Amino acid sequence: MKILSAVTNNIETDQRLDKVCHSLLKFGYDVELIGTTLRGKPNLNKPYKTHFIDMKNQSSAKMYAEFNFKLFFTLLKKSDKKTILLANDLDSLLPFYLVSKLYRLPLVFDSHEIFSELPSLTDRPKTKKVWKTLERFLIPKIKYFYTVSDGYANWFKKEYGANPAVIRNVPNRTKLNDKQDFIFFRLPPNPNNEKIVMYQGAINMSRGIDKMIEAFQYIDNCQFWIAGDGPKKTEYEQMVKDLNLTNRIHFLGNIPPKTLKTITPLAEIGMSMEEDLGLSYRYALPNKLFDFMQAGIPILGTNLPEIKKTIEEYKVGKVIDNHNPKNIANKLQEILNEGKKTYKINLQEAAKELCWENEENKLKLIFEQIKKID
Repeated sequence: MKILSAVTNNIETDQRLDKVCHSLLKFGYDVELIGTTLRGKPNLNKPYKTHFIDMKNQSSAKMYAEFNFKLFFTLLKKSDKKTILLANDLDSLLPFYLVSKLYRLPLVFDSHEIFSELPSLTDRPKTKKVWKTLERFLIPKIKYFYTVSDGYANWFKKEYGANPAVIRNVPNRTKLNDKQDFIFFRLPPNPNNEKIVMYQGAINMSRGIDKMIEAFQYIDNCQFWIAGDGPKKTEYEQMVKDLNLTNRIHFLGNIPPKTLKTITPLAEIGMSMEEDLGLSYRYALPNKLFDFMQAGIPILGTNLPEIKKTIEEYKVGKVIDNHNPKNIANKLQEILNEGKKTYKINLQEAAKELCWENEENKLKLIFEQIKKID
């Protein structure tokens, strides 16, 4: 059977979609992932098929309208009687739903977040109302549905009576004796061999990055590396300059996942400081938590429910009480004083359990249900 999926995110670096597509390919499906030219049209070396939708509008409501319109006709053209449709997030769900009804095809929905509750919609009530209306119309109609955390699953159940499975966004297992290919990447200067604190992910609002930067006014003898890109990067770079921290806080830029895997283990601590600005963040379970575990570094995390529960259940770090920069600095210092060797055994045990090789079995079960019906 053929599986058609699509995403507005960066098709080159979206690790969740890449893992899902690899697994489905392994399970014997013919997989095609549809992306956009919003970030160019890279030459992809993927074992599954890829297709790009040419986009004229680069942002705002016009972009979403253009994408959904073109995706609808792309799906119509590529679908046949042996197709399973796999939608990712609310921003692509409508065309998948319409095509599934027109051709009577099975539809699977992977919700990476609660789209209508994103912080970026807080000050845009009209836009939020549109997404909320779409969510309210579509979600109760989805039979095959999975999401990334228990918090999200419980919310969808309470709000819409849905019952999604939970497939966490965990990385592939990294074994300590794996042979690593040499990958060149120019690291920031560290002449005094200071310990590294690391953030990786989008540089966006509600990630607590500004609070982490401010915390470095109150802590010495370590550097802060920020791997990623996003709309807040320029603002935070200026903040670092204003606080005279340019010799200790470094922006590494966007790093390909394969390269990042070789850099993260160099850190002493991984940071996950998401703030409670909307339900989508409150119940988030970021993949960087699991990346840090696979890299063998303890985590300093926010006190949001899913992040706190994971860190405390597996005893792989500490949780802050609040986002006050001095409080963050104090917690950081506690872990630095302990050293990551203190957490080594717990991190190794967590890494064995929280890996894609275990999670993908849940994915297999969902698609096997569809095959049995077919």
